[in-house]
Amino acid sequence: MLHATIGSMIAASTHDIAAYRVSFFFGPEPVEGKAEVLACVFNVKKRSWKAGIQVAVEISNRQLSDVERTIQLTDRLAKSLVAVEPQERSDYQERSGDVFVQAVCRCKLDLQLMAGLTQDSPRILAEELRVELDQEISKHPEYIISDILDELDLTP
Repeated sequence: MLHATIGSMIAASTHDIAAYRVSFFFGPEPVEGKAEVLACVFNVKKRSWKAGIQVAVEISNRQLSDVERTIQLTDRLAKSLVAVEPQERSDYQERSGDVFVQAVCRCKLDLQLMAGLTQDSPRILAEELRVELDQEISKHPEYIISDILDELDLTP
């Protein structure tokens, strides 16, 4: 569900993103040897490929903090959590952190899919697509917010 609205942001892409089937596999997990970097792994399959691949999408903690400020995640999440029973809020807040990282990583993966992805591209490094991701999220912060709220079943 994390990619439903993010997919709509790339309608005018140079590569046909619809040619890819993407599913979340796991994460976020710390990246070995990179203390300030997390990664989510997605299964990616293109119609013309014999088999799919697993793509690790890295994101730095600093960029996550920047995105969090840009989309005003704390304030927007707090408004949605008002409807949740007080004893359940901490569970939602804890889960929202992982869902946030997954949504940002999926957005970054979608940007890579727009540019094209080959089967020998199993990792998108934290420093890659940084400017493009920041621009996309600044233009469309609601994509990340709506994906998080959808995943947490907090949509109005």
